[in-house]
Amino acid sequence: MAEDIEDPDAGASMEIRAALRWTRRAVDNEMAFAHDLGVRLPSLFERLSQGHVDRRRAERLSDHTSHLSVGHARQVVDSLLDDAPRWTTGQLIERIRRACLEIDPDTARERYDESRSERRVITWSDPDGTITLSGMGLDPVKVAEATDRINRLARELRTNGETRSMDQLRADIFVELLTGSSDLPRKGSVHLTVDLATLTQLKDLSGDLAGYGPVIADITRQLSSQLGEGVWDWTVVHPDTGMPIGDGTTRRRPTASQIRKVKAKNRTCVAPGCRAPVVDCDIDHTNSWAETGVTDSNDLAALCRHDHCIRHQTGWTYQPLPNGDYLWTSPLGGPGYTTSGNDPP
Repeated sequence: MAEDIEDPDAGASMEIRAALRWTRRAVDNEMAFAHDLGVRLPSLFERLSQGHVDRRRAERLSDHTSHLSVGHARQVVDSLLDDAPRWTTGQLIERIRRACLEIDPDTARERYDESRSERRVITWSDPDGTITLSGMGLDPVKVAEATDRINRLARELRTNGETRSMDQLRADIFVELLTGSSDLPRKGSVHLTVDLATLTQLKDLSGDLAGYGPVIADITRQLSSQLGEGVWDWTVVHPDTGMPIGDGTTRRRPTASQIRKVKAKNRTCVAPGCRAPVVDCDIDHTNSWAETGVTDSNDLAALCRHDHCIRHQTGWTYQPLPNGDYLWTSPLGGPGYTTSGNDPP
């Protein structure tokens, strides 16, 4: 006697499997996504049906709000739908994460604490005979500091005739630091952007940790109280406008005032679609210094090394706009592409 099938969608699943020659897992995933849009996020389903957002963006909105209550998930999605088409999926994910942290700070803090309580280091063997070592549930600030330290050490070694790639150098340094076989400098650097109202405990808005994105309000306040313990760049922004109202550094040798202003204004590389953190970017003259002979704060912007090279090697140009955006023009011409220097990554 056949078992009773409790799932009312089982017949539809079988039909789809047969018609499309899909596996059961593939069909189940597809039906789960459709059910999520139809029941939990109807406004997203409508926009997807109309072609206002594409499949990839719809999946990110669905996946990254799955931990929220239905009401909160709908609020987050509805607040992002109008602008979602103009962001890359990476930029969209950052905004979803930020909105999820801010719509329910207490739950965000509980989830963070739970994840931290389950932190662990795991290893597994790879098919090629190597081993993968990974840490999970880690403090985002410590990870940012550690990553910056590894990157800086790798860059220092790369300039001294090293034949290893940057990835190889980072991996080797990682193991050397863990095994205690390195006498390299102890501290890395961190760049934090925090809302003034959050800093003064009037609100619980998320902060921005360069290279990693949103962090919960408690973390930003803890970081701001620890500025003397490491190498820090910090930016305080106005709670209403998001514009920088103060910045500084705890480096022994402070960066130039003009470079600090660029870091405060541009949290990431300003090239189209790039989210490289400003701490890893070059400071570029929007108008060639060779032509103007002037270095002005308003004529400087952050570009990652990759986009900096492309800009000079291929003829791309860009100019700042009055609202803080940047208008990029391809060497092929056309209307250009607008990127923002003010929004979080």
